[in-house]
Amino acid sequence: MKLKKHATILMALCAALVFICSGRAETATPLFNGRDLSGWRMADLSGNGTVKVLKEGIVQCGAGMSITAIVYTNRFPVRNYELSLEARRTEGSDFFIGLTIPVESSYCTVIIGGWGGGLCGLSSFDGNDAANNQWAEGINLQNNRWYKLRVRVTPGVIQIALNEDLYTARIEYDDPRRLSLRSGEIEETIPMGLATYETTAHWRNFTLTKITELRPGDLPQTIE
Repeated sequence: MKLKKHATILMALCAALVFICSGRAETATPLFNGRDLSGWRMADLSGNGTVKVLKEGIVQCGAGMSITAIVYTNRFPVRNYELSLEARRTEGSDFFIGLTIPVESSYCTVIIGGWGGGLCGLSSFDGNDAANNQWAEGINLQNNRWYKLRVRVTPGVIQIALNEDLYTARIEYDDPRRLSLRSGEIEETIPMGLATYETTAHWRNFTLTKITELRPGDLPQTIE
């Protein structure tokens, strides 16, 4: 009986090792440590608001004269990754998430709550910003309410989900050069950064997951 028990444990350990080595194990890595802004720096912008970490581990981004932003200073992937973030707007009426991300050789920004408080979209695609391409959508976003954003970047595809189905977008591209940043201060947030516009926001539970196995929806289906 002992031999059989030991054999069962050994088989379980071998199966776990095969799973890990196969690359199918995906772990979410926190991008905020909950204590300070280690791993981040203020974007080089005039009129920045104050960014600080509150006791609860929440990062508070204070309203500035225009854009206030922080930039990630550690290495970051350019494809096959997923970001997850919880955010709320506490004061103001413009975007409380301006998430700039690398996509292969290009960059773009996911906008949540822009252009008067409700616009969600991606800046930019074929030179058209978040208000002027097919993924623009106006959503009733309330202040002091937490929202969860998920952004998944795989070859040829960017998938965006706010509260999973409150706002969704699937951007397919045949050339990463079709993606770009809106001209202006947001360019200071590369390679990956978080920003607000004349708005105070709280951010928490910001994680990065490196994708080791593609899902059926992770590859382009049609290219427009």
